[in-house]
Amino acid sequence: MFVPMNCGMSGNNEIKLCAPLQRLKKEHTPLTLQMEDLNELALKIGKDSSIDNWKEPLLQLRENVKQFISELDPHSEREEGVLFPMIGRYIGITTGPIAVMEYEHEKAKSNINRFLELTVNLQDNPSAEAAEKLASYVIEAYLTLSEHFMKEENVLFPMAERMLTAEEKEELELKINQI
Repeated sequence: MFVPMNCGMSGNNEIKLCAPLQRLKKEHTPLTLQMEDLNELALKIGKDSSIDNWKEPLLQLRENVKQFISELDPHSEREEGVLFPMIGRYIGITTGPIAVMEYEHEKAKSNINRFLELTVNLQDNPSAEAAEKLASYVIEAYLTLSEHFMKEENVLFPMAERMLTAEEKEELELKINQI
């Protein structure tokens, strides 16, 4: 059976995205770099037997997570508040790609918020095991968002490029520029 080379996820990279979709995709680069740094820090927590107090590494991770969230939130709002509803007019929002994207946003935010909640009044000397458990929320958010960004770039953004009219793309640009 012959399968054209432009089918599937890899072929979508060939689609030229309009300016607002390109902007959303471009925003993934610095966010991904931050996420990778967070993941790297989180993976080290609880692992070094020469460290007997994990409070400082956890507080550093907490500060980095807060900085990341301050940059992730506007990006998420541009997607959830503008792009997803526009695509949803065509494909619906209760099932399918939009429902999956929103679920992944919520899953990542839930893990990040759980980490922040549990580290707000950190005990004096969390054990390595307790510290590792706390850091695992950041690792889980990283894994969710990494896969999520890939799906958006390879599936959702190309789908939006094909579906949205020129007028809708102008509306998308106006609205995301306001956030």
